[in-house]
Amino acid sequence: MQGGRIARRGLSRLAAAVETAAVAPPRMPDFNHVPLPYDGPSAAEIARKRAEFLSPSLFHFYSKPLNIVEGKMQYLFDERGRRYLDAFAGIATVCCGHCHPDVVGAIAAQAGRLQHSTVLYLNHAIADFAEALASKMPGDLKVVFFTNSGTEANELAIMMARLYTGSHDIISLRNSYHGNAAGTMGATAQKNWKFSVVQSGVHHAVNPDPYRGAFGSDAEKYARDVQEIIEFGTTGQVAGFISEAIQGVGGIVELSPGYLPLAYEAVRSAGGLCIADEVQAGFARVGSHFWGFETHGVVPDIVTMAKGIGNGIPLGAVVTTPEIAQVLTRRCYFNTFGGNPLCTAGGLAVLRVLEKEGLQANAHAVGSYLKDRLRALQDKHEIIGDVRGTGFMLGVELVTDRQLKTPAKDEICRAMEHMKEMGVLVGKGGFYGNVFRITPPLCFTKEDADFFVAVMDSALSKL
Repeated sequence: MQGGRIARRGLSRLAAAVETAAVAPPRMPDFNHVPLPYDGPSAAEIARKRAEFLSPSLFHFYSKPLNIVEGKMQYLFDERGRRYLDAFAGIATVCCGHCHPDVVGAIAAQAGRLQHSTVLYLNHAIADFAEALASKMPGDLKVVFFTNSGTEANELAIMMARLYTGSHDIISLRNSYHGNAAGTMGATAQKNWKFSVVQSGVHHAVNPDPYRGAFGSDAEKYARDVQEIIEFGTTGQVAGFISEAIQGVGGIVELSPGYLPLAYEAVRSAGGLCIADEVQAGFARVGSHFWGFETHGVVPDIVTMAKGIGNGIPLGAVVTTPEIAQVLTRRCYFNTFGGNPLCTAGGLAVLRVLEKEGLQANAHAVGSYLKDRLRALQDKHEIIGDVRGTGFMLGVELVTDRQLKTPAKDEICRAMEHMKEMGVLVGKGGFYGNVFRITPPLCFTKEDADFFVAVMDSALSKL
């Protein structure tokens, strides 16, 4: 009898151990970095000041907002020194990794010598970076205008297209996001991001969205809508067409294959210029190519960029041809901080790190691996309606009904809370706010990808 009781107790302990192992949270990969001690204000104190002194339009993720005080490569640290895997990278901004020593070193060296002068004087930092940036562009795209953000870059690009063509009409895509200033808000096509102010001369074409779009993946039908906008909504002449290669804020939406060449052809036949918004997809994030538009086999007339260009530095740019660039000589165009030596020195360091460390190849290899693992997760979890994107610009759309594609808006918020508790930070977006935006620093490893998938798997299992 006693031996039987001992045996049963042993089996009970074994069962308990198995159960504990089954629910044990995934283990984060090892990382050799000790964050500095933090003695600043608490999260509660910062939240109080933010509520009192900052814009009431600001919002945050999570029921208890995180106080992030330090970053190192693909990881972030809170006020208590807890480490988090960063799968959002400050909204697809940190490409080389947080506080990359080469980028920090370049900024510090420039800050110690000259923080700011003006483009009215000569300085090598802006010229060196412009030359390096132009070397990354195809065709005759080699004249660079520096700005402070993606919104500014898109504002400038739209103005240049209107000046060059003499037309006012711009075509953009529904579900797009191009910024929150006057002109770019007009090009943005989601009510979530638009205020009731004058937004003239923009026509929004049917979005070539293979998952939710009216025509599935039929690129010709979507392109026909662009042609009909030109014929029935304009004089027959347009200023330009602006689009992202992958819609970021819109929920990592890939455009139907074959669409951009057809849309570009229609717009150019109407005298317009083609603008590629590379604010999120640029700088090696898509992995297979350096620029998102290259995945579609097109060459734009104007390219805009920001975010990854500076690894977190306030920096943006517009790159175009010498002929188109001439339109800004008709008057004085000036940007006080565009081309600031501190920012451009940092930007040049980012380009060099991307090349030296093979981060584009890493984004392609690890991003493809991560996408395959996410698709396997889709087979397991009915709530995953779609997995899409390329490289380190991936989206996972959650739905409560796969047939009806009903957005799982509440569920994604709960899943994000679970993931945060297990040490993973991820973004969300899409018109309905039901898409995981997975845009990590390009130094993300396969071990990070495995940990990320394990955490997402566990979080979705808890819903």
